[in-house]
Amino acid sequence: MVPQGEQRHGHAAPPARGSAPLGGPLLEQEGVPAVPWPARLGTRAQRGSVASQGVCSTARTRMRLGGAVNAVSGTPGSVRQRQAGQAAPATTSHRGCHHLLLDPERLKRARLHVERAIKEKKIFTVQGPYPVIRRLLRARGWVEKKFPGAGRVGSRPEQHHGSQEKQLQEEEEEEGSDGAEQGGPVLDTQLGSACCGAQPSLGTPEPLGSPWPPKEEEERWDEDPDGIHDLMSRLVRDQVPYFIWTNRHGAIDCRLLRQDQVVNHYARVGAFTTKEGLCLNLRNLPWFDQADPDAFFPRCYRLGAADERQAFIEDFHLTAARSLLKVALERAGDTPAGTEQPPKSSKGPAGPGSPLPPQLVEEALQVCGQHLGSLGHQDIDGDPPSPCTTGAGWDRFRQDYYRVVHEGAGLALSGAQQEQCRALLRHLGGRLPQLGMEGDRNVWILKPGAKSRGRGIVCTERLEEVLRLAGACTAPSAEAGEWVVQKYVERPLLIFGTKFDVRQWFLVTDWNPLTVWFYRESYLRFCSRPFSLRRLDPARHLCNVSIQKRYRPARSRHPRLPPDRTWSCRQLQAYLAQVGQADAWHQVMVPGMKAAVVGALRSAQDLVGSRKGSFELYGADFVFGEDCQPWLLEINASPTMAPSSAVTSRLCADVQRDTLRVVIDRRDDPTCPTGAFELIYKEAAVPVPLYVGLKLMVEGCSLRKPQPAQHRSRRKPPTAAPCAPQPPVHPSPWRRATRVPQPGGAAPTRTGTLRLDPVPLPGAAEPRCGEEAHGSSLGWAEEL
Repeated sequence: MVPQGEQRHGHAAPPARGSAPLGGPLLEQEGVPAVPWPARLGTRAQRGSVASQGVCSTARTRMRLGGAVNAVSGTPGSVRQRQAGQAAPATTSHRGCHHLLLDPERLKRARLHVERAIKEKKIFTVQGPYPVIRRLLRARGWVEKKFPGAGRVGSRPEQHHGSQEKQLQEEEEEEGSDGAEQGGPVLDTQLGSACCGAQPSLGTPEPLGSPWPPKEEEERWDEDPDGIHDLMSRLVRDQVPYFIWTNRHGAIDCRLLRQDQVVNHYARVGAFTTKEGLCLNLRNLPWFDQADPDAFFPRCYRLGAADERQAFIEDFHLTAARSLLKVALERAGDTPAGTEQPPKSSKGPAGPGSPLPPQLVEEALQVCGQHLGSLGHQDIDGDPPSPCTTGAGWDRFRQDYYRVVHEGAGLALSGAQQEQCRALLRHLGGRLPQLGMEGDRNVWILKPGAKSRGRGIVCTERLEEVLRLAGACTAPSAEAGEWVVQKYVERPLLIFGTKFDVRQWFLVTDWNPLTVWFYRESYLRFCSRPFSLRRLDPARHLCNVSIQKRYRPARSRHPRLPPDRTWSCRQLQAYLAQVGQADAWHQVMVPGMKAAVVGALRSAQDLVGSRKGSFELYGADFVFGEDCQPWLLEINASPTMAPSSAVTSRLCADVQRDTLRVVIDRRDDPTCPTGAFELIYKEAAVPVPLYVGLKLMVEGCSLRKPQPAQHRSRRKPPTAAPCAPQPPVHPSPWRRATRVPQPGGAAPTRTGTLRLDPVPLPGAAEPRCGEEAHGSSLGWAEEL
């Protein structure tokens, strides 16, 4: 043993017992050598056959710690050296492994820590690569319950090739989905195994024969170099986890959860986390709030519904008519207020082309005038539609529009028509919140209804192409019924000529009352190439990280743009201050994003499976118009926490830390700091009335025993008695059953006749003496 006050392997003498919490660095503070067990094997290139040589270590460490924990792994010689107070030699080789001797005192303290965690209900489980969550929970005294297939004690995986990109891809697979399209096992939250006969693997399944393990194992190795957390996990393998964090809702069967279990997902959140659900439910927002979804959500249609498909075709034609008026005014050198166009670099070809007759402008004016009248409900008693609004007329108008906008055909515009165009667009601007951002090229974006990471998204400016793409796809995930088409923001806010969007986090801790927390920090994602409407390729218009990592930055890219294509919101604020819009972030952008988030949640509040004790972190994607007005694109469940840059590495760790502050620390201390989370909405609790139901109690008397025939013949016939005054009858909606008098004072039995006296209805006459009550006016009598 080491004398008190001496140092062992460069460590100070152990401090007082219980002076440091257990877990990670806390064990090193106990004076135990910080030698990994099994130790790291030199460079990663030198770890070729760890699996074969690590079997002995794995077998020795998989032990059940009982009442007295004094079993230690290692060779007999090393045990004798430890008992003699000598350090066991750590034999290192390129293909070998260290055999660290676990001190019995450490194992005893681990068992005591586990017992305290069980008593305080501090058992948690994490599915997926969330090292920050694991580290923060362990620092709070929690013990992780690892499920089968979530890593083995004593094994050392190889370095994952391209680990950061692989982790990003695996985690974003779940982003934006509601678990409907994800297979995999369902975690048994009571016993800790996979349900439904599925394989017990918890991470994203790897291909068979893949030599590289998941990134999750690599993270676990870095967090638990000596395997002490694996040992504590074995001690709680039969315990119920009270905090569950998974990367998809489908991994948990909510029916098996107890009331005191906390999980980071709600059921049926696809009502607003899928593009199809958000498109459908935001239309109902005016029923719940005095807000117009067209003010923050670009108009959207589900192509699988016949009525919405037709509504989209009509919207495309109306947008084409407005765009034609904008182009005509722009070419005439007059642009109405609020309809300024993008820079010339984003315009289509402006060649002379063959001039079109002025009748085209007249038709556009007529169509826009009719639309303005319908917005003011003036079309109820109006004239029937003009010929151009029929099928053949729209086809001709649409082709002429393509020639003017996309092919540069000439368009003559008289002075009177210019004045009409200016007045009409000005009135439409007061009625249509999206008139300014829709531009003049009529670009629409086609999206799969339940996909994420930019998969399957196509930008197009022709109606025929939208209908062809939506109808020609035969893949199960790309059926027409799952596609949505949305108006593209043609006039976005650009930074150095490049498009970007903002990932904004928010947290929901309750649905009744709806409680929403807004995160003050966010980050920007840039495209790889300059913005241009002449080329609708993903590198210029889709800001998803999984899309942009496929492209190299263009040579014409502005040098002040970040090479990793990521900014923080503070960098955006600094840029806005440089361009003279210092107040735009706090006065326009943030309030608009808050209103959009609350509106989306309120529209789907009645559809989400609310559960007390649950919470969920979401990631909303916004793009801003030239006026800094935010436009909500989508809301993602299970937003990625994989760091793709220095900015996201810091912010993702911060939002996970602050999430635990809100959902764990705040339960014990409501005044504790919540980090960057801000409570922006908490409605009054809606009382749920208890269901009482109908009163189905039957009141009556027992049945008399039937008399034999000979006894009935001996009975004297009843004599008429004078009519006695009847007691007052109390009106009641229910009939009253009275006891039938028994002859000779016989006791009533449970067989015989049940007589239900009639209850007179209000206003009905009383029966006269000697009469029997019959008919619906006096009620009814029944004999069984």
